[in-house]
Amino acid sequence: MDSKLESGSSTANIYIPEEWSEAADSIAYDSVTSPPPIAFICGAKNSGKTTFSRLLLNILLQRYQKVAYLDADVGQPEFTAPGFLSLTVVDKLTADLAIPCLKTPERCFFFGDISSKRDPSAYLKYAFTLYDYYRKEYCTFDESELAGRTELPLVVNTPGWVKGIGYEILVDMLKYISPTHVVKINISVGSKNLPGGAFWLDGDSDGMVNIIEIKSACQDSLNRSVLVQKDARLLRDLRIMAYFRQIFPNDKPITTIKELAYALTSHFPYEVPISSIKIRHLHCQEL
Repeated sequence: MDSKLESGSSTANIYIPEEWSEAADSIAYDSVTSPPPIAFICGAKNSGKTTFSRLLLNILLQRYQKVAYLDADVGQPEFTAPGFLSLTVVDKLTADLAIPCLKTPERCFFFGDISSKRDPSAYLKYAFTLYDYYRKEYCTFDESELAGRTELPLVVNTPGWVKGIGYEILVDMLKYISPTHVVKINISVGSKNLPGGAFWLDGDSDGMVNIIEIKSACQDSLNRSVLVQKDARLLRDLRIMAYFRQIFPNDKPITTIKELAYALTSHFPYEVPISSIKIRHLHCQEL
């Protein structure tokens, strides 16, 4: 297909290594008879999880009409504003892997923070509920339910917090989701990588999962990972601006958070009955 990314190709300023393309191809075309894959992407911060997820989405969309995407990275989400966990059904290729784009999710939860550290229990509850919804709506086991139902592959993107509580959260997610493929992206600093093998399983019961380990795309002349230090706060601001920018005309000049704030305060507000409003305190601790 013309839209397929060749091995060793690049898009904008992003280089796609050959092993990345091979990994994505192996997930998408592992077997023509098996159920659609469930791919779990994990690795340290700035290792390239989001970029690989976008690449994998494109490859999967060459075989499937639609792909489900469970975004568990509340700090740097792919399709929503920061602070959300979401499940989005994607049906179009991403033309430029360097440019994120907003999409309306199928289901989402407002977590209200940019890290799962604030409330791991609520974070896991939201992630599990989104996965349960995916299983209910897009996985079919009873032949009598096949009519009108479509099985979709799933890509799960995760945060780069892989130590301490972040590691424990990752293990819980892997055990609950039981993916068919786990992609671990490693950087050259070994101490920051996840353990080898099926680290989330007890014993040697890893026969049902395909573990794929690849290196971060950014390497220097000594083959060391070169982490692109992103300005996370700036990226979140841009995400928030893009989210709220949708309600204004394209010709309205909004380039800063301050301009966005002025535009929002002058915008005609929505009115809802007070009886339909429910208030919930997030991340509160009982005394």
